[in-house]
Amino acid sequence: MEHSPPKFHVLMILVLWTVVTAAFIGIAEGHRHHRRAGGATEVEVFHYAAAGARGCRAHVASLTDFGGVGDGVTSNTAAFAAAVANLSKVAYDGGAMLVVPAGRWLTGPFNLANHFTLFLDHDAVILATQDINEWPIIDPLPSYGRGRDAAGGRYSNLIMGYNLTDVVITGNNGTIDGQGETWWKMFRNKELNYTRGYLIELMYCKQVLISNITLVNSPSWNVHPVYSSHVIVSGITILAPVNSPNTDGINPDSSSNVRIEDCYIVSGDDCIAIKSGWDEYGIAFNMSSKHIVIRRLTCISPTSAVIALGSEMSGGIQDVRAEDITAIHSESGVRIKTTIGRGAYVKDIFVRRMNLHTMKWVFWMTGTYGQHPDDKFDPKAIPVVRNIIYSDVVAENVTMAAKLEGIPGAPFTGICIYNVTAEVVKSKKPIWNCTDVEGVSSHVTPTPCAQIPEYPDRITHCPFPEDDLPVDYVGLEECSYQRTKP
Repeated sequence: MEHSPPKFHVLMILVLWTVVTAAFIGIAEGHRHHRRAGGATEVEVFHYAAAGARGCRAHVASLTDFGGVGDGVTSNTAAFAAAVANLSKVAYDGGAMLVVPAGRWLTGPFNLANHFTLFLDHDAVILATQDINEWPIIDPLPSYGRGRDAAGGRYSNLIMGYNLTDVVITGNNGTIDGQGETWWKMFRNKELNYTRGYLIELMYCKQVLISNITLVNSPSWNVHPVYSSHVIVSGITILAPVNSPNTDGINPDSSSNVRIEDCYIVSGDDCIAIKSGWDEYGIAFNMSSKHIVIRRLTCISPTSAVIALGSEMSGGIQDVRAEDITAIHSESGVRIKTTIGRGAYVKDIFVRRMNLHTMKWVFWMTGTYGQHPDDKFDPKAIPVVRNIIYSDVVAENVTMAAKLEGIPGAPFTGICIYNVTAEVVKSKKPIWNCTDVEGVSSHVTPTPCAQIPEYPDRITHCPFPEDDLPVDYVGLEECSYQRTKP
């Protein structure tokens, strides 16, 4: 398959996905320089890190090879579709990379392919069309039973992958702009009959890397890996107005072996929300979110959480490890939210080394959160919340240290809080508000509630897993690709 050559020279460092370790890399660093080759011929050189199966992509093409026009006005929906369709033919012949060069590329939703890299060059902007007719209606997620905003189906997501292996979205810090203002207005005015689409959704996928790009103004959630495994999100920036509705940053959903690291998120909702299905639909689907690592996250979310678990958690959430977290002007550091009818569990949650600045709550958990998809939920489906661990937390300018509210008759248990200092501002609200919870604490200021008593002589630490998950292992291969400007 021949294409006119893209006008760039690329040096790639790609991950070698290994079967034994299911290894991944999340390096997200890119830069560019120019040099002369063969007299006056100019070569544009890119250096960046990405991921790929069995080494480098054997085939590279530019969106312009398929008729793409980056003027911000011309629709590129057909160009993206043609590019992916053509490049998918070489998925098992070394894989392919589609380069989106500098420019403003207006498009409707499009799909990705197996063994495929979408690369956004510096100053490349993918613009989501504001023509609602270009957003087809797709089925609701089976673990939700309906759309999240409204009953029935949902609008397509902008960038989608379904049942794929080895998918990469990366770049030289290019941008994907959802142009969400139109969607936010229609949502607030109750003018939508279906749920808003997400910026990126990968469903039933494995070996996924999203790195070194910027996402702005999503209609709703930004990154949604669902029913997927071995996912890395590394070094991305997510920006949305802090009053934009439901613009969650990264939402692993019924997914396992997920690594999120070195991300900066400003959001109108939770920066990271781990989910696993909604009431009876999630219980029936029965796919948990587990083995999730979150490292070096910076979050700004004045009305929501830095890290949330739930409220849709009916497939279960287990083994979440978060460390080295910074938050500024956010509502709560860690928020666990569930309610009767959800069933399942949230357990083995480990958080350490958080620095929080200007918060409403440091910790918040509740058993009375959220609505139901319909009236068919099981009132006997009582969620279990246990083994929740917080260590080495410093918070300043905080309204309340914690609001911990379990379920009467089904308390949240196994809470351990160690080495936490919260500088609480003067407030009429209680510093600690605890009901139906059980646990222990040590070296915590201000003094915790009676349900989380201090044992400074007995409790010298709260546990944090020291083993590595499969998603932490990586094998590297240095690759190169070169095409010179004529």
